[in-house]
Amino acid sequence: MLSPARRHPAKTAERAAPSRGGHAFRLALLAAVLLLTVAASLAIGAGHVPFGSVLPGVFAPDDASRAELIVHELRLPRTLLGIAVGIALGLAGAVMQALTRNPLAEPGMLGVNGGAALAVVLVIGAFRVDEVLVYVWAAFAGAAGAAVLVYLIGARGRGGASPARLVLAGAAVNAVFSAMTAGVMLFTPHNFGGFRFWQVGSLGGRDTSVFLRVLPFVAAGAVLALLLARPLNALGLGDDAGRALGSAPGRTRALGALAVVLLCGSATAAAGPITFLGLAVPFIVRTAVGPDQRLVLPYSLLLAPVLLLGADIIGRVVAPGELETGIVTAFLGAPLFAVMVRRGRMRDL
Repeated sequence: MLSPARRHPAKTAERAAPSRGGHAFRLALLAAVLLLTVAASLAIGAGHVPFGSVLPGVFAPDDASRAELIVHELRLPRTLLGIAVGIALGLAGAVMQALTRNPLAEPGMLGVNGGAALAVVLVIGAFRVDEVLVYVWAAFAGAAGAAVLVYLIGARGRGGASPARLVLAGAAVNAVFSAMTAGVMLFTPHNFGGFRFWQVGSLGGRDTSVFLRVLPFVAAGAVLALLLARPLNALGLGDDAGRALGSAPGRTRALGALAVVLLCGSATAAAGPITFLGLAVPFIVRTAVGPDQRLVLPYSLLLAPVLLLGADIIGRVVAPGELETGIVTAFLGAPLFAVMVRRGRMRDL
């Protein structure tokens, strides 16, 4: 039997009147941790870079040393991209879980990343395009199509789109899209040398132009997601109660879906389908601060890039070569998923 606080998390969140000063301090502390992680990402890797060379390397003067050039040409682009992709996946996971009231809703598990990846593969295979902006628009279309397909499949039958149905539909759609992606790559292997690393999920091998191309889409999606904090709280009470509080559930779902497509499409186009981050971050945040989306969203925005950059750093140092970021996040995220299931976190939010 759920307690009143568990039955109505959004209502409890609105009444809780959290200490704004306390949360402001914690958010500032988390921002400081992000800055330290950024510094570590710029300094740590296969080539040793002293911390004293990190800041000069960011600006790369004309007489830059080898260490400073490594920072500027190799590590700065992947660090900036890691921040953008982390923000996108953390916010997308939080918004998806709030919209569906499903703690397992995540871009990878609901087929959104798979749809984006398939669309990018089809564009590469059919047109041999090598332009990030084209990848972004293709990924948007694929992510939106996958989200609609999963919802339509999960909503069929008695009971509507329950969390369990959405997860099963997402798993099925993701499996089909993954098989189609692999098939296209097998039939046109000459077009997909670098794409194999992209498909695993990686921040390496991208220059600053990739970050600049996806930044407007990530920024737009992030702003939209943060503006939806209060409507998402109202939606957590149910449609009728949400309307009584002045919220429009249909508009909230539409805008939330738009934010997810912007965030997932841009992140997948830039770095590939990185899994588990959108699942793990909102779970960790809700465990720490509760279900209030006014807190979940900003905490997720800061925590997700910390974890993604941390996974990228681990991938650089655990093997003689380099372990792709998507492999590290999957390796670390799978045990968390098992813990969620074991603790009974399968209930609606």
